[in-house]
Amino acid sequence: MTREHTELTDEKIAELKKRLGVVWKPRQPYFNTTATKDTIRHFCYGIGDTNPLYIDEEYAKKTKYGRLVAPPCFLYSVYWPAQGRGMPGIHAWHSGDDWEFYEPILEGDEFAYTNTLVDVQEKQSQMAGRTVIQYHEITYTNQRGVLVAKALDWCVRAGRRAAGERGKYSGVTRATYTPEEMKAIYAAYDAEEIRGAKPRYWEDVKLGDELTPVVKGPLSPRDMYAWLMGAGSPFMRAHGLALSFLRRHPGTDMLDSITGQMDVPELVHMEDSRAQEIGIPGAYDYGCQRISWLGNLLTNWMGDDGFLKRLRAELRRFNTIGDTTWLKGKVTQKYVK
Repeated sequence: MTREHTELTDEKIAELKKRLGVVWKPRQPYFNTTATKDTIRHFCYGIGDTNPLYIDEEYAKKTKYGRLVAPPCFLYSVYWPAQGRGMPGIHAWHSGDDWEFYEPILEGDEFAYTNTLVDVQEKQSQMAGRTVIQYHEITYTNQRGVLVAKALDWCVRAGRRAAGERGKYSGVTRATYTPEEMKAIYAAYDAEEIRGAKPRYWEDVKLGDELTPVVKGPLSPRDMYAWLMGAGSPFMRAHGLALSFLRRHPGTDMLDSITGQMDVPELVHMEDSRAQEIGIPGAYDYGCQRISWLGNLLTNWMGDDGFLKRLRAELRRFNTIGDTTWLKGKVTQKYVK
C-alpha cells in the first residue's frame, strides 16, 4: 500500500461524510447470532467471568430467569460497536462506548443489529496530528423485534504512518514484576467477589461504597486469543477466506515494514512489529475487551437481581502486553428515575 493511501485527506473525509445518517445492515452474521449456553460460556471464558448466572445451568434455573443469562457485554459478540467504517488504510482506534441496555439477554434469544454513522469531527492529536473522530450508533433487536440495547461508539481515525512517525509512546517499556507483585495480583484474583443470589438492596448502598476490585492481567497473547474465541473478530478469516475478504475490501490490509507482509490491521493486537508501525510500543488489548472487563466488575457487584442500565467507558491509553488492569468503582450517586 502506498503512502497516499494511508494518509488522512480532505477527499477521504468528504467521502466518509457521505455515509452520515445511512443505516447499514449486515449481509452476513458478524459472529454470534444467538445466545446459547455455548456462546455465552465462550464469551465469559474469553473475559475471565465465572458468574454462575451465566455459565451454570442448574444455578440459573433457580433464579427469577429460570435459564442462563448472558452478561450485557455479550452483545460485543453479536457485533462490535467499535468499527471505523469507511476510509480504508486509515487506522481506527476504538476510543469509547456509551451503552444503554433495555432488556436482559436470555438463553435462546436471537439478535439482529444496525450501524449508523451519526457524526464526524476533525481534531488535532499529539499522537497522530490530523485525526477524525467518527461516531456510530448501533442497535440490537431480538427475535421479537424488541430493542435490547443500543451503543454509541466513537473511534479515532489517523494515518498509520503519521502515528508511527510521531512516536508519542516511544519511551514506554514492557512491564516487569517481582515475585511479591505477582503474589499481590494472584491474591486479588482470589479475593474477587460475585454477589450472586444475595440481593443488594437500595437501603444497603451508601455513597462512597467501593466495589470489590476485579483484576485482569498481566496481559498476554493468551488473553487476546481467548477474547477472540468468545467475541469474534471483524477481520480474522483463514487462508482463502482472508484473501477473499481483503479483495472485497481493498486498502484494508496493512504492511509490516519489517517482514514485508501484508495482512489485516487487527494483528496490532498480537504482533509487536504491527503495533510499532502505528506508534505503539507493542501489541495491545482490544477496546471492547477492556470495556467487557468493566461489565464484569459491575455485574459481580450488583448480583443476580440487578440490571445494568448504562455503561459508558472512555479508552484513553493503550494496555500493552504485560500490563495489569485493576477494575475499581465507587458509589457516587443514588437516584430514582
